[in-house]
Amino acid sequence: MSGGEVAGLLVAVFWAILVSFLAVVLVRLAQTLKAATKLVSGVTEQAVPLLGEASATVRSAQSQLDRVDAIAADVQEVTANASALSSTVSTAFGGPLVKVAAFGYGVRRALGRGTEPPKSTVVVAGGLPSARRARRRRGAGKD
Repeated sequence: MSGGEVAGLLVAVFWAILVSFLAVVLVRLAQTLKAATKLVSGVTEQAVPLLGEASATVRSAQSQLDRVDAIAADVQEVTANASALSSTVSTAFGGPLVKVAAFGYGVRRALGRGTEPPKSTVVVAGGLPSARRARRRRGAGKD
């Protein structure tokens, strides 16, 4: 065999090994693509019902939030009404009740229950220590 024939034979063997390697890679790639296709179809089959359930849950939550909003508005209205009622009652009965209490106090005083003024002791700031000092001075001058 000549050198050219050996080189051609080596190139042919190299190409045969390369083609065989590429064929194995393509077969494995095809198997991987089939498995990925099955996986995606399985996920799709399970995701569609889950999305439907999630959509129903979101609709239900929105409905509940609308109800809560309505309840909160009603509570706010009741609070405002209670505040207005409290102001009205205070205005309507506050003045007359004060007058009745003052009248009762006046009647008690007139009947003699409170004729004597209450006895109270008023202490002027600084008054007591200076009185003690004055007594000390008087006592010291007698010696």
